[in-house]
Amino acid sequence: MKLNVFFTPISIDELYFTHKTTVVIDVLRASSTIVAALKNGAKEVVPVATVEFAMKVSGGMFGGQTLLCGERNTKKIEGFALGNSPLEFTEKVVKGKSIILYTTNGTRAIVKAKFSENLFVCSLENLSAVAHHLVRLNEDVEILCSGKSNTFSLEDSICAGKLSTEIMKTKEDVELSDAARASVSLSKSFGKNILKMLQETEHGKILIGNGFNDDLKYCSKLDITNIIPYFSGNALKILPNNLEGESNKNKTE
Repeated sequence: MKLNVFFTPISIDELYFTHKTTVVIDVLRASSTIVAALKNGAKEVVPVATVEFAMKVSGGMFGGQTLLCGERNTKKIEGFALGNSPLEFTEKVVKGKSIILYTTNGTRAIVKAKFSENLFVCSLENLSAVAHHLVRLNEDVEILCSGKSNTFSLEDSICAGKLSTEIMKTKEDVELSDAARASVSLSKSFGKNILKMLQETEHGKILIGNGFNDDLKYCSKLDITNIIPYFSGNALKILPNNLEGESNKNKTE
């Protein structure tokens, strides 16, 4: 089993992911928001790469059961129901709804990896669940960090390192690419105090400046759910065989 990490999606052709198992990470905040939406009962999350396509897709769906959501440069897009704060996606708001989601970095990375044979979304919230599922699959894994406007982001790279480390705890003979080894080292160096790390990143500082400090607190939570978003039919849904594990986890919280 080999783990590889891409620190940004910019240099990769979308056909590269054909027949591959891929995990997309965008800690601040698309991955965290997608997990939160599905955890709180959303029917599905449809990731899109442009605002225009988001509006086009939402126009062809049943309006009362669809929420058009997204942000541009951290701010909710005018006319959209919700932005990209995981705290907005409460059970009362999203249960039973289809979410059309556009974000500056995360959803674009997911769309780029859409030809993957297996495509999952990972945040700190569901990191161990994703790691354990990947071990069960026993396939080589491409970990795609969404980055920040096509540049490196520390928080995504650290999450990739934590994911790789968790896999190595339960899987022998894991081979790491150079980038995966680098992400593990970053995780060891900067990932001990997750909230402090998020607050000190470039994107974290921007979010704090725009009033989203509580989002950082939420996004820093580790292993609070077993839900794994899985891409199928152009939408992210809860991985079916993961539902029982989530139910059991909720009973213990």
